[in-house]
Amino acid sequence: MAKPAKNKNTSGPKRPRLTAAELLPSREQVLEALADEENIKGKRDLAKVLGIRGDLRRPFKAMLAELEGEGVIARTRKALRRTAALPHVTVLDIPGDADPDHLHAYPAQWNDEEGEKPRVRVLVDSKSRVAPAPGDRILARIDAGDEAIPDYTAKPMKVLDKPRRAHIGIVRTDNEGARLIPVDRKQKEMRIPVGDLGDAKDGDLVEVEVKLSGRLMIPRARVTSVIGNPKSEGAISLIAIHNLEIPHKWPASVLREAEEAKEASLKGREDWRDLPLITIDPFDAKDHDDAVHAAPDEDEKNPGGFIVTVAIADVAAYVRPGTALDREAYLRGNSVYFPDRVVPMLPERISNELCSLKEGEPRAALAVRMVLGADGKKRSHSFHRILMRSAAKLSYQQAQAAIDGNPDDKTGPLLEPILRPLWDAYAAMSAARDKRGPLDLDLPERKILLDDKGMVRDIHVPERLDAHRLIEEMMIAANVAAAETLEAKRSELLYRVHDEPSSEKLQALRDFLGSLDIAVKKSDSVRASDFNGILSQARKANNIEQVSEMVLRSQAQAEYSAENYGHFGLNLDRYAHFTSPIRRYADLIVHRALVKVLGFGEDGLTEQEAQKLPGIAQHISATERRAMLAERETSDRLLAQFLAERIGAKFLGRISGVTKSGLFVRLLETGADGFIPASTLGQDFYRYVEERQSMIGERSGETFTLGDRVEVRLLEAAPVAGALRFELLSEGKRGNPPSGRRPPRGAPKSFGPKASKGFGRRKR
Repeated sequence: MAKPAKNKNTSGPKRPRLTAAELLPSREQVLEALADEENIKGKRDLAKVLGIRGDLRRPFKAMLAELEGEGVIARTRKALRRTAALPHVTVLDIPGDADPDHLHAYPAQWNDEEGEKPRVRVLVDSKSRVAPAPGDRILARIDAGDEAIPDYTAKPMKVLDKPRRAHIGIVRTDNEGARLIPVDRKQKEMRIPVGDLGDAKDGDLVEVEVKLSGRLMIPRARVTSVIGNPKSEGAISLIAIHNLEIPHKWPASVLREAEEAKEASLKGREDWRDLPLITIDPFDAKDHDDAVHAAPDEDEKNPGGFIVTVAIADVAAYVRPGTALDREAYLRGNSVYFPDRVVPMLPERISNELCSLKEGEPRAALAVRMVLGADGKKRSHSFHRILMRSAAKLSYQQAQAAIDGNPDDKTGPLLEPILRPLWDAYAAMSAARDKRGPLDLDLPERKILLDDKGMVRDIHVPERLDAHRLIEEMMIAANVAAAETLEAKRSELLYRVHDEPSSEKLQALRDFLGSLDIAVKKSDSVRASDFNGILSQARKANNIEQVSEMVLRSQAQAEYSAENYGHFGLNLDRYAHFTSPIRRYADLIVHRALVKVLGFGEDGLTEQEAQKLPGIAQHISATERRAMLAERETSDRLLAQFLAERIGAKFLGRISGVTKSGLFVRLLETGADGFIPASTLGQDFYRYVEERQSMIGERSGETFTLGDRVEVRLLEAAPVAGALRFELLSEGKRGNPPSGRRPPRGAPKSFGPKASKGFGRRKR
């Protein structure tokens, strides 16, 4: 290895003195020395080989730190060496806080002795088939560029399921020390050595790393962080937030941008402050992002028609593309609602202040003005960027009571000029909706109410009022108008899509309905109205619960997509989400698209965003599913905790699921779900008959079917896992034994392991 040339005194003209940067070896020379010289053990040996001395030591040390930080060289104790190269195809993790416009990633598997993980630029363009997002794990093809000093880039091949980064559980202390009760039902309990407990106390929710110890490689847990104590803090939702890695802490840059945001002015907006728009929301709502108004249409060409206006908070005016606020909103994808808290998509300064349509306060909004005929069908619409002032903030119950003849001091003056026209317009829209025939699957949703300590105080099914339906119908109409406008302008668009049921699910539904003697047409081409006919037959036959459950299971999951394939459930050809930009990133994208195509300002959808819509749709569909899972898991844990003190009590329920392993039962009183193992069902051997969604006795024909009402006894409750185990007390319906395999004569009453294959008997 050649050393840098030394300055020597020579005759002739005096040469300019070389700088330290010019005397330093190049990065390539450093890497060649590490690769070629076997005697280099550390930084001192490397400096000696390269002739580093005097004033060169400090910049040389800085160069090595830079190479180490880039993951090009690695230091182990005092040893220094070049790191291993990444394979041509590898698995990468994209950090959750990565810039969506300039993604980077790190190897998912990396030996720490190799030094810092190399940073890899992820290349995504409009032609990329795979569009990853921050927080994703990807399989990628790697290009190192210059092999001497790798500049890694990655072309994504596939988005992979990302395992959870850590084990989450509750600490339980005992005489021997402590143990971890995992949140994940599939994981087993682990001991926590006393020295590895840290600051954790009994009942704390903690994050742990797992160590294997002893010859038998027994797993042991070491607490790495204390998340909190759900019982003392009344925050069961903490478990889901951390277990599902839901972003819930605001970066300083996001809060700073939110605080620096200023109220929008009238500049570039129409002044609609005199139009008496009102908000109608739940009584405990903290933000109000939609307002409505209706009036008879005075146009003689539209007798009996209406002008309906829907105004939505102009979030796009405050959350601009490429800002810290925008990146965090994209990362979260949507707000997540728990019984005890909300994890919002935007900071309170934006969601609860600047973009909340507060009564009497001027607020920026995007409004759609819709002209409806007397039949409720939309004849035309137009969008406007406005400054509005809400005339009143009402709850659903307030508005409904006024219409029902019981106005209060606030709604009395609003009844005739504002509320009555709204209800008249809704009546026409409702008639049009019925003719359209969307899926009429109105399943009750229970609401969990908590006390001051965060424990369950009550569970009830809120009454469905016409006030709820009015707001829903007007929001749907506004969403359709947004999709139609953007399509007409040939704009890129994020659709809200709901595919029709698959042929496999339709066949499963036909098989089940056939067992109930409900006729279904055999064609795979179905409409929402076909399902409504099925539900109508079920109501007459008094088995609506069973059929509703199966119809729901037959449906595809709604999602976001840059391509349109309609909304099957609503029976609409095109549909977009426009009405909730405070809590859904999809709506913010639609707002930006409208701003762009209608020339409302410079804060519209950018070309970069438009190219990334497929990836954005994929990401926010995933965050929506994560939110739904978190909300469901939290409800399960709260209900399990609520019922834990009622072990041995009897409950009425309904079979909500049938599998080979047993029955799932939903309690009528609370809506809590629990499981009955197949091995405890009855005194017969039971076979799972999929087409009938039933467990049927081999000899007796005793049958337990989806939707059946049953009585159960609570045997076990596991609040951390959100799990309940029941004992079945009811007898099944009598029927014919299933055809096929029967237990052999003389067989023992329990098949043991075969219970997991769909056989079982009740233990008396």
